[in-house]
Amino acid sequence: MPAAAGGTLISYGSELEKKGGLAMGNEDLVLVSRDNGVTTVTLNRPDALNALSLALRNRISEVFDEIACDNSTEVVVLTGAGRAFTVGLDLKELGGEIDPSAKASSRDLSAAIGALQIPIIGAVNGFAITGGFEIALMCDFLIATPEARFADTHARVGVVPGWGLSQRLPRLIGINRAKELSLTGNYLDAETADRWGLVNRVVSADDLLGTCQSLAKDILSTEPVTRGEIRRIMDAGWHSTLEQGLDTEYVASQAHSRARRPSEQVASRRASIQDRGRAQSHAD
Repeated sequence: MPAAAGGTLISYGSELEKKGGLAMGNEDLVLVSRDNGVTTVTLNRPDALNALSLALRNRISEVFDEIACDNSTEVVVLTGAGRAFTVGLDLKELGGEIDPSAKASSRDLSAAIGALQIPIIGAVNGFAITGGFEIALMCDFLIATPEARFADTHARVGVVPGWGLSQRLPRLIGINRAKELSLTGNYLDAETADRWGLVNRVVSADDLLGTCQSLAKDILSTEPVTRGEIRRIMDAGWHSTLEQGLDTEYVASQAHSRARRPSEQVASRRASIQDRGRAQSHAD
């Protein structure tokens, strides 16, 4: 995939076997394009709707750790390839239908993203489901296309959120709306997400990255130290009670995981969740 104009494409993907000078292996799982202080990170499992396999989660963590050490990056634009931002954890892998293609990393994805001390703009190009919804909520703000769809299906899968959704979502859209989404598992369309204040604006798919990159350049035009401090104190105020909520969620998530149902139940639920998602998407 070519880099954006004026940018440099760097791929942090699956490990490639080299033979005779030719790269042999899977597509790169994460694509990174740098352009004058703006780094665009693209999740790249389009055939799987960017489902968060263990390998992809590891790569995202690695990429954000790399960016954190890269002083040339001042703003990140995070998006997905194809029809999805990301549909969350790979339920085939989680349900034991397929073996993970990687070993678990000691670095948690949410910790790697959360440790980044620069703005992250979420360019939501399609489905942002469950774990993918949680990643979107880790961004400083979101720009979406009309094709964007949000859903929290934790209660349908039988997993308690562990990346902050139960605490961040109510603070963004209100407790009643958040409960409606999380307790039903229903899909939220882009227009309603805009009206509820979940996304900052909705733009055409052709304009998505251009809009996000333009906003990133607007951010770059401000004084770096001042904007960093403003972002820090805004987050500190917003998190003043959130930290306790995140701790509560973490304890609940860990306890639930220890006592969780057999993996085959996840596999059996996957098909019904996908069917329901297709039906709701077609109804839109």
